[in-house]
Amino acid sequence: MSEYVALPTIINANANAIPLKNEIIQTVITSPPYWGMRDYGIENQLGLEPTPEAYVKKMVQVFREVWRVLKPNGTVWLNLGDSYTGRDIETLKPKDLVGIPWRVAFALQADGWWLRSDIIWSKPNPMPESVQDRPTNAHEYLFLLTKSSKYYYDAEAIWEVAEYDGRNDTEMKGSDKYLNNVLPGQNEHTFAQRSHERWPNKKNGKPMRNKRDVWTVKAKPYPGEHFAVFPPELIHPCILAGSKPGDYILDPFNGKGTTIEESYNLRRRGIGLDLKYKYCQLAKKEIGAQLLLDI
Repeated sequence: MSEYVALPTIINANANAIPLKNEIIQTVITSPPYWGMRDYGIENQLGLEPTPEAYVKKMVQVFREVWRVLKPNGTVWLNLGDSYTGRDIETLKPKDLVGIPWRVAFALQADGWWLRSDIIWSKPNPMPESVQDRPTNAHEYLFLLTKSSKYYYDAEAIWEVAEYDGRNDTEMKGSDKYLNNVLPGQNEHTFAQRSHERWPNKKNGKPMRNKRDVWTVKAKPYPGEHFAVFPPELIHPCILAGSKPGDYILDPFNGKGTTIEESYNLRRRGIGLDLKYKYCQLAKKEIGAQLLLDI
């Protein structure tokens, strides 16, 4: 590491009351407990609400605290998976897909957040399922949320190598058809209308492209006591695109501490919160972070 960065900090605290000053966090990367998936055995935990609506309401409250500590130009990367109902719940029937990720995303959007991207986390090695009347689930969502329409985002930091797509020329031919039939109030498709270089960006002599919104990352089993663990490869581009070295990165649902550990590896200052003290101890042991009690 070329310069000193303080060890990650873990705080035993509730995400509903984040013990940090206003607007000091540049990027939040987190995966809250999913609705109706598991009992972590602790009072006031998220995820055991009787209805999806109650869960969404709590998520909105948590992210009002996230809004408070996030810088005006900051970003939030929110990972959520879905689940199925096993009983009648208000408008839901047994075997219904609940749609929790989008319920939460739309609720946050209605509460003032900009919903900028729905990234698909594609899992080549999904959890096996015995179900025979639908496809096996092999993806989760990673939502990019912001406090305003303009924010810090380093696209170059996560460029991808442009793969050859079968076309011999490197110039995208324009077409006047994109000037027609634009809906009222919408911008004309000028980029598609005019010709342009297909891959104008270069790095180390290779053509580069903007990162796509489907990220293929293997899920990684964890032999320890925590059930849900982020793959570092999933959060790596979030850190690079959303922050600079020295910035503060927050995970209000720290768990094993992968977010703050990867932040430290990339010379950022990681802060992780977890309601369960046992998980705080686990993360401290795993990554050598400093552990603070409830403050």
